[in-house]
Amino acid sequence: MPDGNGPIRLNRYLALSGVCTRREADVLIETGAVKVNGEVVTAMGYKVAPTDAVNVGGTRIKPEKKRYVLLNKPKGFSATSEDPRGRRTVMDLIRKTYREGVFPVGKMERDATGLLLLTNDNQVAERLGHPRHAVRQVYQITLGERINGAHIEKMLEGFTLDEGFVKVKEVSVLDEDRKQVGVELHSNRSRIARRVFEHFGYRVMKVDRVVLGHLTKKDLPRGHFRELNESELNLLWMSM
Repeated sequence: MPDGNGPIRLNRYLALSGVCTRREADVLIETGAVKVNGEVVTAMGYKVAPTDAVNVGGTRIKPEKKRYVLLNKPKGFSATSEDPRGRRTVMDLIRKTYREGVFPVGKMERDATGLLLLTNDNQVAERLGHPRHAVRQVYQITLGERINGAHIEKMLEGFTLDEGFVKVKEVSVLDEDRKQVGVELHSNRSRIARRVFEHFGYRVMKVDRVVLGHLTKKDLPRGHFRELNESELNLLWMSM
């Protein structure tokens, strides 16, 4: 957020307002789509004060308070802002509390459960969604069959999945039946935890994300949510 009442760069002002990312803001400024106090501004690095009137395409904008919400997603909710088939989404769980236009970050299948981050910070969303900044994710997987030790070794060595290389950071067998498995991944690919096990022929009965970066489900029951504190937010930035 802007520091006190000091001026901030115009591209950052636009990003904080939820209009676009900083990179996209630079394009808007260059093309003359942004006015400050009624005057078109095209200079990169131009700074605005909180009292300045900033307009984009004829509409005045203002930076909104940034929200970072951690949700323990229940099964049966789409991890999207809207569902084209009219099914329930995670927005139905938080809509009454947060009205700053937060949206879910990253990919998570509808029937999966566990940790999901929602924010209205485009910069954070962009970085977390970029393959280069894939954060640590730990899943608890329930399988229909006993896991084979040879398959665990192959997961740790790495393998090709849909023409892309995948390497599992860590695999732990969690029960005597060898059907409960913990797996650590660093990937933003869609449905990656499920697809890793399906690649080796297993029926995946349940996918639960229990760790996201440094965040855990401690004291966060299924279907509940909370905002990140300052320490957690700083650690999140450090992990990207």
